[in-house]
Amino acid sequence: MTDTATATELSRSRTLWELVARRASLTPDTTVLLEAAEDPAADRHLTFRALHDRAERVAAGLHDMGVRPGTVVAWQLPTRIETVLLSIALARLGAVQTPVIPFYRDREVGFALRESKAEFFATPGVWRGHDYPAMARRLGARGLFDAYEDLPDGDPGTLPPPPADGTDVRWIYWTSGTTSDPKGVLHTDRSLIAGGSCLAHALHLTPADVGSMAFPFAHIAGPDYTVMLLLYGFPAVLFEKFALPDALDGYRRHGVTVAGGSTAFYSMFLTEQRKDPATPLIPTLRLLAGGGAPKPPEIYHAVVREMGCRLTHGYGMTEVPMITMGAPDDTDDHLATTEGRPPEGMSIRITTADGTPLPPGTDGEVRLRGEAVCRGYLDAEQSREAFDADGYLLTGDLGHLTHDGYLVLTGRSKDVIIRKGENISAKEIENLIHRLPGIADVAVIGLPDPARGERVCAVVEQPPGAAPLTLPQLTAYLRAEGLATHKLPEQLEVLDSLPRNEALRKVLKYKLRERFA
Repeated sequence: MTDTATATELSRSRTLWELVARRASLTPDTTVLLEAAEDPAADRHLTFRALHDRAERVAAGLHDMGVRPGTVVAWQLPTRIETVLLSIALARLGAVQTPVIPFYRDREVGFALRESKAEFFATPGVWRGHDYPAMARRLGARGLFDAYEDLPDGDPGTLPPPPADGTDVRWIYWTSGTTSDPKGVLHTDRSLIAGGSCLAHALHLTPADVGSMAFPFAHIAGPDYTVMLLLYGFPAVLFEKFALPDALDGYRRHGVTVAGGSTAFYSMFLTEQRKDPATPLIPTLRLLAGGGAPKPPEIYHAVVREMGCRLTHGYGMTEVPMITMGAPDDTDDHLATTEGRPPEGMSIRITTADGTPLPPGTDGEVRLRGEAVCRGYLDAEQSREAFDADGYLLTGDLGHLTHDGYLVLTGRSKDVIIRKGENISAKEIENLIHRLPGIADVAVIGLPDPARGERVCAVVEQPPGAAPLTLPQLTAYLRAEGLATHKLPEQLEVLDSLPRNEALRKVLKYKLRERFA
C-alpha cells in the first residue's frame, strides 16, 4: 500500500485514539516528536509506540484523579512533549478537553474556565516568569495540577474501554476574542481528523519528511498538525519558544523539510535569509506551509525567489481548522493569488448577504459545510446565528471561487471600508503596499469620518534602517499602480511593530482602530 493510500485509510479512523493506536501498530519505532532544546544534548524524542504507551499511562493517572468520559479538563501548556501526551491521554479517556493559549491571562483564562465549567485545570507551574498556579487560584480553578514536569501516571489495566464514537463533542477551542469575549468552539474527533486530513493530503508529504511546530500546541493548528503526523508517519520538531535566529539551530540540527505557521512566520524566515542571501537558511527545507492570516502575493514570490523552496498557503479558522490548502504542484499563479482548493467533502458556497448562491468569479460571502466544520458554540444563541438554513457556516469572509475551483479571499465583511457609500477592500490595498520596498507589514483599516462615513487609513511596519514612508509617497505609488482615487489612503501611521496575537502572529486590527479612531 502506498503512503497516500495508507494515510487515506487511516483518515477514516473514528476517533483520535484509534488513529494513534493504528499508527503505533504500523510504525512503532518511528520517531513522531522531537523537542529542540537550546542545548542539543538536552533534545528529546518520542516514538509512535511510546506516544501510545505513555499516553495510556497518563490516561490511567488521570482516571485515578477522577477524570472520566465527558469530564471537562482545561489545560494551558506550552508546546512540548508532555502537552501532546496529556492531550492524547484525554482523548483516550473520552474526556472533554479545552486547550488555552499559554499567553492568555486572567481575563481570557477566567472566561474559558467559567464558560466550559472545567473540573480540572493543568498548568506548567511557573513558566517564562509567569506563575500559572497563582493565576489559577485567583480565578478559583478546580482540580488544579501541574502537567509540565509531573504528568499523572497509572496502570493502563485499570482503564475503561476507549471511546468508540468520534462524533461526540470532546474539544472546546477558543476564538481569539479580538473584538469581544472569546467564543467556545465545539469540535469532535472526526472534525479534527477531517481538518488534519485536508492539510496532510494537500502537502504531498512522505515518511521521509520532518515537520515543525513553532506555534502554540493549544491552537487549533495543534491537532491539525498532529493528525498529519499520524496519517503519514513522520516526525515534527517542537519549539517551546520560537524566536529567530535562535530557533534556526533546531531546524538545521533535525533536518526540517517542512516549516511555516502563518504569513508572519514567512516574513521572519525571509528576514533571516536576507542576512546571508547566498547561503540557504535551512538547507533541508523544501516547503513553507501555513495559514491563519492573509498572504500577499509578493510574500509568495519573495520566498520562492530568495529561499529557493515552495510556499503553500491555506485557509482555516478555529471553527474549521482546514478549509482549503495550496499544493506544491499548483501553479505559481494559484499559489500566489489563491488559498488553494477544498478537499473532497468540503462544500464552499459563495452567496449574497441574503444567502443567494453566486456563480464562480463573483465576490460574495463565504459559507462552509463539511465534516471539518465545528458543531457550533458553547452559547446556543451564537450557534443559531452562525449557520444558515441549509447548515452552512457563515464565516464572515468575502471572496470568490475561480472557474477551476480555487478560493480567492478578498477580505472580511467587517474589513470592508465604506467610504461615501462605496465599498473598499482593505486586502486589495494591503497587497499593493506590500510590494513597496521598506515595508515589513501593513494593515489597512477604516476609521470613522463625519464627512465620508469612513476614511482609509494605512498602518505600516517598517524594518530597521528603512527610509520613513510619507503619505504623499504612498499615494503616488498607489496611483501609479492604478488604484482608484476613492480607495487611496487618507491617513498613514508608521509603527515599530503592528499589534499581533500570540498564536499565529495575526495582526489585531481592532487595536489599531481603537488607537487611531
